Amino acid sequence: MENSLTPKDNAVEREPRGARRKRATRAKLIESAFRLMAGKGMEGVAINDITEAADVGFGSFYNHFESKEALYEAVVESVFEDFADWIDRLVASTTDNAQSISIAVRHTMLRVKREPMWGQFLIREGLSLRSLERGLGQRLFRDIRTGIEAGRFASGDPFMSFVSVGGTILVSIAVTLAEVDNPQITREDLPERTAAAVLRILGIDPKEADAIARHALSW
Repeated sequence: MENSLTPKDNAVEREPRGARRKRATRAKLIESAFRLMAGKGMEGVAINDITEAADVGFGSFYNHFESKEALYEAVVESVFEDFADWIDRLVASTTDNAQSISIAVRHTMLRVKREPMWGQFLIREGLSLRSLERGLGQRLFRDIRTGIEAGRFASGDPFMSFVSVGGTILVSIAVTLAEVDNPQITREDLPERTAAAVLRILGIDPKEADAIARHALSW
């Protein structure tokens, strides 16, 4: 009978039991750290909190990570880097800086709606100065700077533009995640409205910003 396993499945099948166990334990530590840090931030979570949530012995933590900071790096890579890489690939053929940022903002907002905990962690990370060094924050700052240098965006200060845009996105994420009903808050079309607001901050004409923010998304 023909083997139904894919090459990847075969590779996992050949992996030694100890290696599989180690990989599974590492994944549990990353997942538990993500859930805890989404609520408390890296500084508010201790290693023993993570190992207890993952049901892993405290001593075995150091078989996988040299420090809590190293685990945090792995969490950020797992949570944001793959998504940011996907966004980069999605807009690779887009020549308009405004369109690229609009696509990134809308997809980010849509993912927050699908995965609230991901959004909570993004708020935590977005309020940290670490956001300029990696992940979505780093890509956003890069794209704003590139758009300014190309003359597409009117702002002359990339950093303050990043602060203004980042604040707008984070507040919109907080609104998406909020469980209270407030008649002053309307969530309808929030990804598109957020993208349009971001483009207006960057100096795009309001009518053009609205039009760009409502272009059909590709996946």
